[in-house]
Amino acid sequence: MIDTHTHLYSDEFSDDRHEMIERALHKGVSKFYLPAIDSTTHEKMLDLESQYPERMFAMMGLHPCSVQPESWENELKTVEKYLNERSFPAIGEIGIDLYWDKSTLDIQVKAFEKQIDWAIERDLPIVIHTRESFDEVFEVLERKKHPKLRGIFHCFSGNLEQAEHAVEIGFLLGIGGVVTFKNGKIDQFLDEIPLDKIVLETDSPYLAPVPHRGKRNESSYLELVAGKLVDIYKVDFAEIDRTTTENAERLFGKQ
Repeated sequence: MIDTHTHLYSDEFSDDRHEMIERALHKGVSKFYLPAIDSTTHEKMLDLESQYPERMFAMMGLHPCSVQPESWENELKTVEKYLNERSFPAIGEIGIDLYWDKSTLDIQVKAFEKQIDWAIERDLPIVIHTRESFDEVFEVLERKKHPKLRGIFHCFSGNLEQAEHAVEIGFLLGIGGVVTFKNGKIDQFLDEIPLDKIVLETDSPYLAPVPHRGKRNESSYLELVAGKLVDIYKVDFAEIDRTTTENAERLFGKQ
């Protein structure tokens, strides 16, 4: 299995990071994609990648919650510098978040658009963070329409219409712990989305699946997400594992 979105460099894992990674490897998670947040965590993320070069793959990007009036332009310069210095499998996580702060929408859109431009120039997928912002995100993606524009709607928690729209414009859905929540709702329609449009993720340390909901999430819990997809798609675990892994490798390339 591939965890396509996990913040393993987060301080929440400071006490047991290597044991936690071993647990995930033991459960069959073979690769981990690390989404960037901002310059306060780049070093930790890249350091972890260097410790597990065959397993960890860092992305580069500016998280929408870190798009702040006083710093966002400098943060983007840092992202661009990294993109010019080395290769990354994706630009992410980027997007729009209107849950925490609606007042920064205009600069969030500018930062999102700039990073989409870089992804198209470099022929890289993007990993999108969208929270209470599907309309705004789709609006930007329509404006930036391009044959090379592709990626993942990370932590997908929208409705069927939004899921179909995302897939129609060339994106995959990142499915994590929300699919196991009673009020998550996506389990009610996900089987209408082809399995070859789905990738697995945890978003550790956030959004732990049932029965760990409300506690710290970790990559070993990916099997619980995959197990829920077994129930939804009515196929065996090996099929979920194989198909979602192939989907991730098709998008990111075989690292």
